[in-house]
Amino acid sequence: MAKTKELSKDSRNKIVDLHQAGKTESAIGKQLGVKKSTVEAIIRKWKTYKTTDNLPRSGAPHKISPRGVKMITRTVSKNPRTTRGDLVNDLQRAGTKVTKATISNTLRRQGLKSCSARCVPLLKPVHVQARLKFAREHLDDPEEDWENVIRSDETKIELFGKNSTCRVWRRKNAELHPKNTIPTVKHGGGNIMLWGCFSAKGPERLIRVKERMNGAMYREILSENLLPSARALKMKRGWVFQHDNDPKHTARATKEWLRKKHFKVLEWPSQSPDLNPIENLWRELKVRVAQRQPQNITALEEICMEEWAKMPATVCENLVKTYRKRLTSVIANKGYITKY
Repeated sequence: MAKTKELSKDSRNKIVDLHQAGKTESAIGKQLGVKKSTVEAIIRKWKTYKTTDNLPRSGAPHKISPRGVKMITRTVSKNPRTTRGDLVNDLQRAGTKVTKATISNTLRRQGLKSCSARCVPLLKPVHVQARLKFAREHLDDPEEDWENVIRSDETKIELFGKNSTCRVWRRKNAELHPKNTIPTVKHGGGNIMLWGCFSAKGPERLIRVKERMNGAMYREILSENLLPSARALKMKRGWVFQHDNDPKHTARATKEWLRKKHFKVLEWPSQSPDLNPIENLWRELKVRVAQRQPQNITALEEICMEEWAKMPATVCENLVKTYRKRLTSVIANKGYITKY
């Protein structure tokens, strides 16, 4: 039988007040929507102990002393990669013998839970400082400035890769039933490389890159697609172009080409995918494509183009609107990677 939710302190006090006012247990239960047996128990407790507070509950004492709890908490705070086995050995040397399960339960009561470490870009001190500088310089930029930016990037989409997570409703021990699994093959079964751009007004051109991209090819893609995209998006005068610091993007020839075309380029801090909303847009595209389950490279390309064209402009607009939260998070995290 499932455990019922405990009544709040206010509700317990109200039951006592109504009892003192002369109301019966049945009447109190109906008025507050509480079982009669619950009302009787609270009134009986109040009569016995003159309180509605929770009384100390019985139970076995904790195996780890308060001093031991402080020791293991301090250890994992200094080194989060400490294993439960290490902590068991530390406590055993201190004269306390416990199991790994006890370690987990104790740390969970301290608000610490064992989780998979997330993979993030390697940030050197120079990257951290550049990210902080960028965030502070642009934190107070008006929203109109960020809406007037065209963002471009490249991404790889695998045919049978792990492009998205998928949840299924299944019964116990049915995890390997074909309906409840996602088929995968080595190396993703082939992939395609895409270049795309967008602004707060919506997605624009999406191009498949059929050969290995180099600086010359990248400049050709920009030459054929960037300005037409800006016109299609009806960008305001003085619009800004943003791309990351991939070597193809920062090559001297590419910078010179952009300068000759009089494109205004947003200076971008390296190792900052969390600041770039196009990364979230790629993720959205991959989820949509995976849901349609393409079976070959031709279908994969067609579905990518279809889903990109159907991407709602509101998705792009909302991603751009997160810019201030992203910058605030970078500052709050002292330049390190954020949840975005």
